[in-house]
Amino acid sequence: MKRVVIALSSLVAAAALTTGAAAAADVAAPKPAYKAAPVAAEWNPWMIRVRALGVITRNSGSVDTVPGSDLRTSDTIVPELDISYFFTRNIAAELILGTTRHSVTGAGIIDGVPVGKAWLLPPTLTLQYHFTDFGAFKPYVGAGVNYTWFYSQSAGNSTVSGLTVTRSNLHNAFGWALQAGFDYMIDQHWGLNVDVKKLFLRADWDGTINGLPFTGKANLDPWLIGAGVTYKF
Repeated sequence: MKRVVIALSSLVAAAALTTGAAAAADVAAPKPAYKAAPVAAEWNPWMIRVRALGVITRNSGSVDTVPGSDLRTSDTIVPELDISYFFTRNIAAELILGTTRHSVTGAGIIDGVPVGKAWLLPPTLTLQYHFTDFGAFKPYVGAGVNYTWFYSQSAGNSTVSGLTVTRSNLHNAFGWALQAGFDYMIDQHWGLNVDVKKLFLRADWDGTINGLPFTGKANLDPWLIGAGVTYKF
């Protein structure tokens, strides 16, 4: 009987030790930590830029049937807005919006004759390729088409060298555009932009000089040189 009691006591003690060790292991063993996968930021295809834009014209043209005549068009600086849409991270379309006012003056044999003034609305649409392998520096090139509206036109109505222009009309025209520029991104949304475009724009002109009708052409071919701020949505 005494041996039975000793055996049972030993079994109870062993069971208690085993249960305690298991409990201690459960408490001490760290539970595996599962971290949620990071959520990828949603990509937005829209970008806008606001620039100060210098419009530098070619200063070339002519009045038909007046040999040695030429036309000069004034330069200007204006604010400009452009809107870009990215089809992919590399391919985008850009539309620039702005309006400028220019004076046209005779040159050559009609030097100094005030021809007229006109406002230009030259929306330009380009297709661009953006390089994305240079970190915050993001250069791009593009090409596209321009259509220029001339509005609020007025004639010079001043007599110089015996010539007076009493009617001046530049005709709306299509032109081609080439482009190069870059964005330097300060953070995910904001950046700085420098952009250069060359427009190949040559508008027909007609007007009245000393009561007689004349025609001609203004070869504007402007450089559009801009710098401003980029915002990427």
